[in-house]
Amino acid sequence: MSKPIIATASLAGCFGCHMSLLDIDERILKLIELVEFNKSPIDDIKTFTKECDIGLIEGGCCNTENIEVLKDFRKNCKILISVGECAIMGGLPAMRNGIPVKECLDEAYLDGLTVGENKEKIMPNDEELPIITDKVYPLHEIVKVDYYLPGCPPKADLLWEAVVALVTGKELDIPYELVKFD
Repeated sequence: MSKPIIATASLAGCFGCHMSLLDIDERILKLIELVEFNKSPIDDIKTFTKECDIGLIEGGCCNTENIEVLKDFRKNCKILISVGECAIMGGLPAMRNGIPVKECLDEAYLDGLTVGENKEKIMPNDEELPIITDKVYPLHEIVKVDYYLPGCPPKADLLWEAVVALVTGKELDIPYELVKFD
């Protein structure tokens, strides 16, 4: 019998949700017995090599590359899970949402205290750079999301319980202590 296939990715965020997944500690060995990873920093596979059963994706969408990665995940994953506050609501990167993009770029590259010497006032404009979006979008505003795992980052136990429930077909019964924000 083949194992369920999981893919993971990080968009505009801090990679903390992946760190929480690694914080399941020795249970990672049990997880490897239950699933196969595909397209994930966990196994360093950079592109999809097959359709995946579950996609875990953290971070919001702040540029065109994030949107492309997210749409590719939706296309290649039967179930898509928004992991963490950045994926669910935009998180800290969304703090820029009330500021025009031009002001953000000017502060970052031309006028900010930490810019240094940019006497020519050059703004990065290489065609390979992704275009910054008008705001940071939560994933469900771009594609259909099947499940949400809250937290900043979600606790390791929450990630463990959710993934195991999905791959074993058991009902997900998350104790309040795993999702509370006191």
